[in-house]
Amino acid sequence: MNNLLIVIYIILVFDFLLERFLSILNSVNRKRQLPKELEDIYDNETYLKSLDYKREYENFSLISSTFSFIVLICVFVFKGFSFVDQIARTVSENQIILPLIFFGILILVSDIIGTPFDLYSTFVIEEKYGFNKVTPRIYITDKLKGYLLGILIGGGLLCVFIWFYFKVGNNFWIYIWLIFTAFTVFMSMFYSNLIVPLFNKQTPLEDGELRQTITEFVSKAGFKLKNIYLIDGSKRSTKSNAYFTGLGPKKRIVLYDTILNQLNTKEIVAVLAHEIGHYKKKHTTYGILTSIIQMGLTLFILSLFIGNPHLSEALSVSKPGIHIGLIVFGILYSPISTLIGLGMNMLSRRNEYEADKFAASYNLAEDLINALKKLTVKNLSNINPHPFYVFFHYSHPTLLQRIKALNNYKS
Repeated sequence: MNNLLIVIYIILVFDFLLERFLSILNSVNRKRQLPKELEDIYDNETYLKSLDYKREYENFSLISSTFSFIVLICVFVFKGFSFVDQIARTVSENQIILPLIFFGILILVSDIIGTPFDLYSTFVIEEKYGFNKVTPRIYITDKLKGYLLGILIGGGLLCVFIWFYFKVGNNFWIYIWLIFTAFTVFMSMFYSNLIVPLFNKQTPLEDGELRQTITEFVSKAGFKLKNIYLIDGSKRSTKSNAYFTGLGPKKRIVLYDTILNQLNTKEIVAVLAHEIGHYKKKHTTYGILTSIIQMGLTLFILSLFIGNPHLSEALSVSKPGIHIGLIVFGILYSPISTLIGLGMNMLSRRNEYEADKFAASYNLAEDLINALKKLTVKNLSNINPHPFYVFFHYSHPTLLQRIKALNNYKS
């Protein structure tokens, strides 16, 4: 067996076993007793319901991830990538069209395999626990819009990548990095204007007590903001959220319409204060810069390996191709990506504490605590994740960690 293929198998098996180990730890860490910090808002029935919700999702995740893992291993064992490559080459040998067809087939097959699991998650589990508001019509239209965006954006970027690779050789990564940087900044500014309207309706927050209170706080915080929007998240789920998006004059605050019925005015302002804290502490800007640097590193390493014929040989593909090289590189790079992800999560959790502290500096700590508690209850979130699981997967501190920190900020 090709030594490179053995390395690929080791990485795939290790990733699968690690995820299963973390999931088991998380499951064992569930506690039947309600933490004292949440006794004021959690009745026993709702708490037990949240435990059932998490257990059902963990069991479902075990089945779906195991199935996906088996399918992926079978693809390698039975030379599935070579088979897809042969199909793509019967359509075209063009250096740009061939990778587009190859990845198009893989994405389509992957989506077909994954759709039954997605349907079960949405229309069975989410429906059972009262979250789902997605209709079959919305599900289908979302799927079609996702395909369209994937073709236009994903396909377009892939074409640019391949063109530069064959045009300028190993220095292609510099040009792609510059394009990625421009694209990242553009999407950070215009995502809410261009992409979100394809899936959700955004309307300016109407005049009234809430808008007036938000406007007063924004002024007090020295934050220039004209755009406060409501998004119709209720057409897909009863879960709530709020977020800050955009840069410069395009920045805006977006509230899910469901949040209006779940939090009072001061609690909503506290949540927004947290989001504004991210901007005031420049977390948004640093996040974009970090993403750009990370992509530059990835592209540089890719440029060192992409032309190596051994990448194609590992998948039993007779004719080397950039599309095969990308598949193999993506797997080989995953350990590095995991390490980078751990660092990014640690940074993100620190940023969340800083944003909470910003809200607390305006005497909103208690209101933010109440908001976090209510949203946790409404979303049936896990309040007792295992520390190892948090370390690997959480971009936010746990609820109890944030409550403890906010109480310290008050004193």
